[in-house]
Amino acid sequence: MTAHIIDGKALAATLRATLAERVAALSFKPGLAVVLVGDDPASAVYVRSKDRSARECGIEARTIRLPADTSEAALLAVIGDLNADPSVDGILVQLPLPPAIRAQAVIEAIDPAKDVDGFHPINVARLVNGQPGLVPCTPMGVMKLLTAAGNPIAGQRALVLGRSAIVGRPVASLLLAANATVTIAHSNTRDIAAECRRAEIVVAAVGRAEMVKGDWIGTGATVIDVGINRLPDGRLVGDVAYNECLQVAGAITPVPGGVGPMTIACLLENTLTAALSRRT
Repeated sequence: MTAHIIDGKALAATLRATLAERVAALSFKPGLAVVLVGDDPASAVYVRSKDRSARECGIEARTIRLPADTSEAALLAVIGDLNADPSVDGILVQLPLPPAIRAQAVIEAIDPAKDVDGFHPINVARLVNGQPGLVPCTPMGVMKLLTAAGNPIAGQRALVLGRSAIVGRPVASLLLAANATVTIAHSNTRDIAAECRRAEIVVAAVGRAEMVKGDWIGTGATVIDVGINRLPDGRLVGDVAYNECLQVAGAITPVPGGVGPMTIACLLENTLTAALSRRT
């Protein structure tokens, strides 16, 4: 068998088109402010993509670029101004930050109602407790991709590979909320391959190139590959050995073209959600 390929690029385009229609019906333009500290090339490319996608949806996006030697106090002052700005509905500080700046202090400084990354402790607590709030963008995208795969999530055995605060743990919370039976595997898990084989849903988010092999995947399982890793030859691959798993899985996301496009689309959905919560 050959797995159904879940096209994240196409799904993200559909989501952006829906968001554009919703924004066009409003009497105001939602505002998104992105703060970029330093000149990390990958971050700069990602921010430009966010700006372009936001404009396509009718969202007023602006990027505040700060030098790499910006102090933590200066960055916190910028965030304070954005918190107080009524035209700004969503605030995103691009990570990673320079070593001299504590990422957690920055995250906690953002108004939770404008925290479109969903990283503020208040939004994290709401997610864990099953309460409404702004959900981290990549985990939200994962759930939309699972829905697009067409298989029910409720009652499924789901394995999340990785326990990061950004992806692994929030994905597990969302899967629990969708009534899946959830296991989180990590570096201390015994026999990860066996855990994978038992799962009907596998979400790989460990940051290790092609770690998940074809014989780790149960026949017909749905595989969501969150990883993005650059090999020495320049190729981008996920955490899943795609060609192997393609022959076993029931549905699978590619890398690139799977989770990545959905992350930006979900950021824009969060911006609209934040705008509607604040202004209506």
